[in-house]
Amino acid sequence: MSVIEIRGLRKKYRRLRGAATIALDGLDLSVERGGVFGFLGPNGSGKTTTIRCLLGLATPDAGSITVLGASSRAELPRVMGRIGALVEAPALFPTFSGKRNLELLASLGHVDPRRIDEVLDIVGLRGREKDLVKRYSLGMRQRLGIAAALLKDPELLILDEPANGLDPAGIREVRGLLRRLGDEGHTILLSSHILTEVQLTCDRVAILSRGRLVAQGAVNDVLSQGKDCGLLLRLEDLEAGARVLAAAGIKATNGDGALHVEIQPHDGDLVARVLAGAGLYPRELRPREADLEAVFLELTAVPTKENAA
Repeated sequence: MSVIEIRGLRKKYRRLRGAATIALDGLDLSVERGGVFGFLGPNGSGKTTTIRCLLGLATPDAGSITVLGASSRAELPRVMGRIGALVEAPALFPTFSGKRNLELLASLGHVDPRRIDEVLDIVGLRGREKDLVKRYSLGMRQRLGIAAALLKDPELLILDEPANGLDPAGIREVRGLLRRLGDEGHTILLSSHILTEVQLTCDRVAILSRGRLVAQGAVNDVLSQGKDCGLLLRLEDLEAGARVLAAAGIKATNGDGALHVEIQPHDGDLVARVLAGAGLYPRELRPREADLEAVFLELTAVPTKENAA
């Protein structure tokens, strides 16, 4: 069952001077219930515009949006209580404590005050809730922002770059939190440019380019759309291995303590035979795994004039 269904969404931003900017150009997108859904695209691809349309903060020029069964902007208010959102940096009062910030938001949203302690536990801020927000690390502020989005115990959580500006420890914290929430049955739409984190966190992913969907599906299915990555080879003498393979017409480049062999994975036995003929024996020889960054760059590349010709 889809929590979000978008069909033919179009949005154009008109300028006082010059040509209009097309932010969304017939976007189709479907987000099923449960888990973490990665929403990717280069700057200007339409991610933030899509999120703003979903939350009723922008009006599309054409197309349809259904969120939790609400199929028009007029119907959106009846489901907003089931949606939590963190768009850009969380808006917090720095001279108030973390808990006081949540108390104010709970009061405005008519949320049971007992929920405050629950969300503090969820995001791991118990014990620091009485500290002033201005003394929080960036990671703690992001977690407090997520706590605010969780106050209504939403079915759908929309997060725009929740790990933006975090150090590696903070990114791991947010990753673990989102993974846990997804496993507990929440649906999370995660917009991010940190591709390795998306690959580690998300169950499914959609990639946008120039306002259009270019890939969508389970992470492994999207990875399979990339070009063949060849073989990864490790052996005692990498330089000697590269020379032997080059003499046999097999291209291999040295990087990260291994040889990246440009050959079809099913031809691995040929590589092993060539090396063995020269007295070289691999410690490791396996297909190179595709990564989301490589697929992302490939799918969102702007065609050059040579490629278009």
